[in-house]
Amino acid sequence: MKTAITLKNINKLAIPALISGVAEPILSLTDTAIIGNVDYNAAEALAAVGIVGAFISMLIWVFGQTRSAISSIVSQHLGANQLDQVKNLPAQAIFLITSISIVIIAITLPFSSQIFNFYNASGQILDYSVEYYNIRVFGFPFTLFTIAVFGTFRGLQNTFYPMIIAIVGTIVNIVLDVVFVYGIDGFISPMHIKGAAYASVIAQIIMALCSAYFLLKKTDISLRVTFPFNKQIKTFTIMVLNLFVRTLALNATLYFATSYSTLYGTQYIAAYTIAINLWFLGAFIIDGYASAGNILSGKLLGAKDYKKLVELSRFLIKCGIGVGFILAVIGLASYSFVGSVFTKDLEVLNEFYKIYWIVLAMQPLCALAFIFDGMFKGMGKMKFLRNLLLLSTGLVFIPVLLILDSYDLKLYAVFIALTVWIIARGVPLIIKFRQLFLSLSQKT
Repeated sequence: MKTAITLKNINKLAIPALISGVAEPILSLTDTAIIGNVDYNAAEALAAVGIVGAFISMLIWVFGQTRSAISSIVSQHLGANQLDQVKNLPAQAIFLITSISIVIIAITLPFSSQIFNFYNASGQILDYSVEYYNIRVFGFPFTLFTIAVFGTFRGLQNTFYPMIIAIVGTIVNIVLDVVFVYGIDGFISPMHIKGAAYASVIAQIIMALCSAYFLLKKTDISLRVTFPFNKQIKTFTIMVLNLFVRTLALNATLYFATSYSTLYGTQYIAAYTIAINLWFLGAFIIDGYASAGNILSGKLLGAKDYKKLVELSRFLIKCGIGVGFILAVIGLASYSFVGSVFTKDLEVLNEFYKIYWIVLAMQPLCALAFIFDGMFKGMGKMKFLRNLLLLSTGLVFIPVLLILDSYDLKLYAVFIALTVWIIARGVPLIIKFRQLFLSLSQKT
């Protein structure tokens, strides 16, 4: 059960996690790039994809917290050599979360117009948003199923199979996006924004099927739901509830950012959609190393190896900041042409390039926040994460956004507020980690 903190061992977990992690933003970027280049109403369709993407991301992040909870419990039991005690937990967790997802579909589908009107969408943008969501939402249960299976693999210290599943889903989505949106002359009529939605749903179904296959064939974890519930289901539920509240705060941030961008006008929400999806891409790349921290910290805490836990944190900080700076440099090198990949609308590009430099400057800061966020999840410290995000959203992001918006800074206000919010999330995590484990590491 010994775990050496080396670049080789970290990369063995981080690189597959990085590849599987970027699948989600790549799917969004694929929709963004393809929809942004359709023959008619491209800006309106692009805005709709951005608005619906923000809402669906909110649902996934709120109800997809099973991944972190399952990973934390499984990895800690693995570190303590008690894995047999939680083998039936993943199936029970998957049953609960997929049941809830069906209820969410039933609740939101009849009110999709009102939901996106709440995001300040109107006219053609609102029509496209409803059209896109009413198809895309049916992939929601399959996405949550896949996320829960990914959490089980992470707890088992395996990021390879989630990577394979994510690659398959991404390739399927990209191919179907092109085929369905643009059509094939004589075979398939162009479906415009509906095509992107159908492509995403089919890709999500295929990923869920692959997830079930690898879990059943490559592990001894069963998907058969048994009762009574595992005694760790209470811990799991408390973790998920804390993460649920935390993610509501996270999505309050995204709601305000998306809503204000929409309110500024079509070119602003379209530019915001491109910028935020590129930000998500960078965030998920950095999150590969945060995932390694998540996976290993739970195992090391379960084994009570505090010295290596501190060693892990220091090593991951270097890795994360390094990746953050590399992303910023790559972004600067592609600065002159990256926007035109997603749209040819000059008004949209003008607004995008005004704030893209902020997205790049944020990357090293995101590294600190995301790495320690991942470690705290792995150790099961969900309550502290909940309280921190509530405070950073309510006392930092929203006030900064409102103040800067009053000066009519538009997208500058949104992305400066996001930067300050990231700092407010990262610094307290570092301080708390040192308080908890620095002295313990010196005793071992």
